[in-house]
Amino acid sequence: MKRKRLHTPRKAGLPPGTLIHVGEIKIAQPSITLIEYDDAGLEEHTFTSVELSRQYAPTRSRLWLNVYGLQDPAILGEIGRRFQLHPLVLEDILNTHQRSKIEEYDNYLYCVVRLFHAEAGGQGIQSDQISLVLGERFVLTFQERPSGAFHPVRERLRANHSPMRSHGVDYLAYALLDAVVDSYFGVVDHVGSAAEDLEDDALDRPTPALLRNINLVKQDTRTIRRAVWPLREVMANLLRGENAFFAQDTRLYLRDVYDHTIHLVESLDAVRDLLGDILDIYMSSISNRLNLEVRILTVLSMLFMPATLVAGIFGMNFRWMPLLDQANGFWISLGLMGTLAVAMGLAFWRRRLLRE
Repeated sequence: MKRKRLHTPRKAGLPPGTLIHVGEIKIAQPSITLIEYDDAGLEEHTFTSVELSRQYAPTRSRLWLNVYGLQDPAILGEIGRRFQLHPLVLEDILNTHQRSKIEEYDNYLYCVVRLFHAEAGGQGIQSDQISLVLGERFVLTFQERPSGAFHPVRERLRANHSPMRSHGVDYLAYALLDAVVDSYFGVVDHVGSAAEDLEDDALDRPTPALLRNINLVKQDTRTIRRAVWPLREVMANLLRGENAFFAQDTRLYLRDVYDHTIHLVESLDAVRDLLGDILDIYMSSISNRLNLEVRILTVLSMLFMPATLVAGIFGMNFRWMPLLDQANGFWISLGLMGTLAVAMGLAFWRRRLLRE
C-alpha cells in the first residue's frame, strides 16, 4: 500500500502572518461551537458562519470555543480579532503540519498537539492537528475535523452539578490535553498488535509482502513517536511552572498527563525494538530457506556425479573394456549407477543433509 504524498501550497515570498490554509481539507463546511459555563450552569451554541458569531455576546464567565475545519481563513481572522491573537499564531493554526509545541504570549498560551487514529480497514494511521489557546477566561480549540476525542470532556461539562464548572479554564485545558494523550494509547495498542501479528507471520511464512508490512508499521511507529516526543517536552514545560496560566492545583493533574507521555514513549520504543527483532527473524528465515535450497541442489548434483563418472568411463574410445562384450553390460552399468546414487542418498539422509 502506497502512502499518500502531501501536496501543500508554497508560501515563499509571502509576509509572516499571511493566513493561508496549508494541508488537506477534511470537512466540507467549517463550523463553530461555543460552550459557555460557570458555577450556575452551561449554554451551548453552534455557528455556521462568521456573521452569526458576530451577533452573539457571551453571558457566562468561562468560554470554550471549538472550530471544526480550518480551510476558511476568514473564520480564523475573526476569532483572532475578537480574542487578540497574534498573526503568527493564526498562521500556525492554519498550517496543519506543525509539530507539538507550546508558545507563551502576554495574554494567552498557544499549544499544538497531534491526534492519531487508525485508518478504515486497519491499514495505517491518520494524523490531525489540534491547536489549543488558553487565556484567562477562555479556551480555543481548532480541529481539522470532528474526531470524538473531546466528546467525554463535553459530557462531563454537561452533567448536572459538574465539578468541572467550578474550576477555571486551565482545568478545561488540562482535560482536553488529557483526552488527546489518552487517545494515543489506542493507536499504540493498534501498532503493537500489528507488530505481534507480523512476528507470528515472520516465524511461519516469511514473504515479500511481510517485509512491506513491517516497513509500514515501522513508519507508523516512527510517525507517532515523532509526535509524542515533543508532546512530552510540552507537558514538562507546563509542569515547570514557568507560566501563570495553570494554577498550582491543576499542575498536579498535568503531572499525570506527563507520566502518560513517558509511558507512551516507552511503549513505542518497545514496539520499535520488536519490529527490529521481527526484521532480523525475517532475514534469518529467508537466509535459512536459501541455504536449504542450495543444500538440496548441491546434494542432487552429488547424487548424479557417480552416474556421470560411470558414463564417462564407459564412453571412452578404448577397444577393450570390461562389460562391452557382454549382453547385459548396459544393465550392469545402470545398476551400478543406481546403487551408488542410492548409497550416497542414504548417507546424506543419515547426515540430515536432505532434511531441515
